[in-house]
Amino acid sequence: MSSVEIRDYVRPLLKWWWLLAAATVVAALSSFVYTVMQPAVYEARTTVMVGSTIQDPNPSSNQVWMAQQLAETYADIAQRTPIRQATMAALAMDWLPFYQASVIPNTQIIEIKVFDEDANRTYAVATELISQLILKGPSGEQKRQSFVEEQLNKLQTNITETEDEILQKQEDLGKIFSARDIVNVQNQISALQTKLTTLQANYAALLANTQKGAINALNLLEPAIIPTEPMASNLLINILIAAMIGFVLAAGGAFLIEYFDDSIKTAEDAKQVLGTAVLSSIPLIENMQADTNQLVMTKNTSVPATEAYRVLRTNLQFAMVDRQLKLLLITSPSPMEGKSLTAANLAVALARGGRRVVLVDVDMHRPTQHRLFRLVNNIGLTTLLLAENAPLDRLLQKTGIPGLQVLTTGPLPPNPAELLGSRRMQDILGKLKEHADIVILDSPPVMAVADAVILSSLADAVLTVVRAGKTRREAARQALNALQQVKARVIGVVLNGITKDSNGYYNYGYYNSGAYLLPGPVATTPSNQRTPNARAIPLLPAALALQVPELAGHAQSNGVHYGKVPASGRNPLIPPRREN
Repeated sequence: MSSVEIRDYVRPLLKWWWLLAAATVVAALSSFVYTVMQPAVYEARTTVMVGSTIQDPNPSSNQVWMAQQLAETYADIAQRTPIRQATMAALAMDWLPFYQASVIPNTQIIEIKVFDEDANRTYAVATELISQLILKGPSGEQKRQSFVEEQLNKLQTNITETEDEILQKQEDLGKIFSARDIVNVQNQISALQTKLTTLQANYAALLANTQKGAINALNLLEPAIIPTEPMASNLLINILIAAMIGFVLAAGGAFLIEYFDDSIKTAEDAKQVLGTAVLSSIPLIENMQADTNQLVMTKNTSVPATEAYRVLRTNLQFAMVDRQLKLLLITSPSPMEGKSLTAANLAVALARGGRRVVLVDVDMHRPTQHRLFRLVNNIGLTTLLLAENAPLDRLLQKTGIPGLQVLTTGPLPPNPAELLGSRRMQDILGKLKEHADIVILDSPPVMAVADAVILSSLADAVLTVVRAGKTRREAARQALNALQQVKARVIGVVLNGITKDSNGYYNYGYYNSGAYLLPGPVATTPSNQRTPNARAIPLLPAALALQVPELAGHAQSNGVHYGKVPASGRNPLIPPRREN
C-alpha cells in the first residue's frame, strides 16, 4: 500500500479529530458514571456433573461423548420456564434474579451462577435451581429408585453370602478323601458359582437403572455457599471498552461523512476530477469583512494568500509557454467559489509583475469587480456593446495599481448571453487585446448561465476556479465537459479556500508568523448595485450621452436626469487610493 493511499485513509480521521476525541471522552465518561452508580452485586455458584465416568477406571469414548451431550441438554433445560417456575414456587418468590447455566467446555460439568444484590438470595436461588434440575433427571423418580436400591442391597447380600459359601466348600473339599463325597462337593461348588453368576448379572442390570454408574445421572459436585464479598467492579475494563466503542463509532461516522461528501477537498481531488493541472492552491482569507480587504495583493503585508497568487502568476506563464496569452477567461462551475476574487488578485499580481492588464467584468448577473476595486458601475462593458463609437479609454477605470485598468459591467442587460456572443463583443475584445498585454475576463459560473461557455470559445485560455469543500465533483465534471464541447482550452485549475488542515498542499507558513495585519472595513458601493437580475438596461449618464450622440436619444426618452460624471470615471465620494 502506497503512502498516498495510507494518507487517504488517515485524512478523514485527522479532519474529524475533534469528533473522535469528543465521542471517546463522552463514551468513557458515561461508562465511568454508569459503573460507579451500579449497586454491589454478589455471585453464588454451584456445579453438577452428568454421569460417573470419572469413577470408571476405563470409560469408553462413547460414554464421555454421551455425558457431554447430556450436559448441554441439562444446561438448556435449566434456563427454561418449567425450571424457573418450579424454583419460584419452591422459594415463594414471584421473580428470580439473573442467573446463567452453562457447560464448562470439553467436560460434562454444568455450572450455575446467580447474581443479585442480596447475598442470601443468591445462595437460596442457586441451591434450589440445582435441586430442581436434578429432579428433572432419572433420580427424580423417587419410588422407583427406592425399590431398585432395595433390590440392589438384597442382591449384594446374596452375592456376598454365595461367595463365602463357595470359599467354605472349597476348604472342605481339601479335607474329604472319599471319591463320592468329592464329586458331591464339586457339584455343590458348581451350582453355587452358577448362582453367583446369576446374582452378579442381576445386580449389574439393576445398577444401570440407578445413578450408580449411570450415564444419565446428575451428581452434585460443588454445592452453593453464601457469598461474603461482592463481585469486583470492572471499572477500568468498562471504561476502555466504552472508549474504544466510541472511537470506532466516531471513526465510522467520519468515514461515512467523507463518503457522502462528494466535494473537491484537495489538489489531488481537483486534478483527478478535472484531469488538468492545479496551478495554485489559494488559502482561505480570514477576517475579511469588506470586499476590498480580500484584495490581498494590494496590501503591503505578506500573507499566505499573496504568495499563492504569485505562484499562480508564475505557473500561468509556464502553462502558456508555447502560446501567447492575450485573453484569459476565469470562471467556476458554480457561484460563490471565488472566481471573481481570483481574477482580481491575479490581475494585480500580473500588473505588479510589469504587465499591462485590463480586467473585464463580464458577469452581467452578479458583477463584483467594481466593489472589489471601489469603482462606479454606471458605465462599462454594456456601454461599449450598445454604442459603437463609445470611447474605450474613457470607460477603462484606473485602480491605483500601475498597469491595471478595470472595465466594469455597466448597466445590467436583460439578455447578457446575446450581447456577449455578438460580433460587437468580439471587436471589443480585439481592441482590449491591443490596449493591454493581457486581458482577464471575469465570467459567470459555467453551470449557472451560458455566458462562460460563449466567451470561452473566444479566449486564448480558460482558468477554472473550484472551492475546497464546496465544489461538487459532478458539477466540476459537467462544467469541464461544457467547456470542452466548444473546444475551449482549459489550462489549469485553481483550488480556492483551502485551510491549514485541509491538505491542500500549500506551504506558505514562512509568511504566517503572526496574525494578518489588514485594514478594517471600508466604504463599499450600495447593496442595490448587486442585484443579479435586472429587467431593463438602466439609463446611461447624461454626460456620456452628450459625448456619444447615438446615446442621447436613449437618455432623453427615459426622462431621467443624471448628474455629471468626472472625466476620470471615479466616484467623487470615494477618496483616491495611494499608488503602491
